[in-house]
Amino acid sequence: MRDFNLDQLQTFCDVIALGSFTAAAEKLNLSQPAVSLQIRQLERRLGVMLIERVGRRARPTVAGVELLGHAGQIEAVVSAARDGMARHATGAMGRVRLGTGATACTFLLPPILRELRRRFPTLEITVSTGNTSDMVKAIDENLLDVGLVSLPVSGRILEITPILEDEFVVIAPPEMRLPARVTAAALSGLPVLLYEPGGNTRRIADEWFARGGVSLKPIMSLGSVEAIKEMVGAGLGCAVLPGMAVSKDKNRDSFVVHPVSPRLHRTLAVVIRRDKLLHRGLRETVKALKALSEEAPAEGGLAGEGRQTS
Repeated sequence: MRDFNLDQLQTFCDVIALGSFTAAAEKLNLSQPAVSLQIRQLERRLGVMLIERVGRRARPTVAGVELLGHAGQIEAVVSAARDGMARHATGAMGRVRLGTGATACTFLLPPILRELRRRFPTLEITVSTGNTSDMVKAIDENLLDVGLVSLPVSGRILEITPILEDEFVVIAPPEMRLPARVTAAALSGLPVLLYEPGGNTRRIADEWFARGGVSLKPIMSLGSVEAIKEMVGAGLGCAVLPGMAVSKDKNRDSFVVHPVSPRLHRTLAVVIRRDKLLHRGLRETVKALKALSEEAPAEGGLAGEGRQTS
């Protein structure tokens, strides 16, 4: 950074854009010798010649052409930094980078984000979806500000607040005969669809089958809960899914929802770095996520649970 002076870089760009030192000096309200001095200082810092005269015009050298390409990127970054600082200076809510799983993003976040948008119109929230391990890694590396992910999660620098338990269920076509409470053994030999491998949702289901002594080979592994529900509705098989994904579909005619035995569930938690500076927008977002534990206690919310750190 010490090799770059932004004023000198801007002067260089203006000289090239306008084709002369005189025109650049007029634009910048400087004398021509001052413009020439800034260019010489920049060339001295970088150790290369940046400008050459072709006739009466100032043209970039090969090194100058390359620097121009970088200058555009530098200007964009500096502009973004200034805009960000301006939001803080004017009391705006800032930006929050939130990471979560696809199911939570689809079935939990929309009302939360709608309410945050209503209350704080200047708050900018970007949402990334992925597996818990990827989201936690991004939080640890400060690429995300906060996560709503399924446990287990570990990390010495992380604050982990369990907020909600999500019960898994089996969904099946109406014509498929299943017991009142479905066991892993009851699904053995039946066509079963599962979420794709790699995430906690699939891991939890696989472990449940293993504990029940069933070595299951699903007929399909899909990356979309909605796609799985459509496949089940079409009569292609049954599926083990998080309850939140079907809680609003209980009256559908295309599939029947069955509880499972033994109980199968996952715990969702809010995860954030313990040393994270909470600007107002992030503080309000974290507060809204943790309020999930108070909004649905009948569905397994963990209201009253304390924070845990790892």
